[in-house]
Amino acid sequence: QRCRAALRARFLRLLALARGRPARFRLWAGLGLRAALGAGHPEAAAFQVDSLRTPLGTEGAALLRGTDVLAFSFLL
Repeated sequence: QRCRAALRARFLRLLALARGRPARFRLWAGLGLRAALGAGHPEAAAFQVDSLRTPLGTEGAALLRGTDVLAFSFLL
């Protein structure tokens, strides 16, 4: 449980650092997206993003389901 709690705390700090930064998301479907990370659910259930750039255009705001996201990254 201690290890799990430490990993959860690291993830929450990561979400706090990433807020408002440009991020790349890779979905399980193989699609790559770019957006500014707004917020993330503590259990990685969802990510709220702004200026989501997709192949079909740009959305002002969107909610990405955590189960659809394979990975995400951002620059510090």
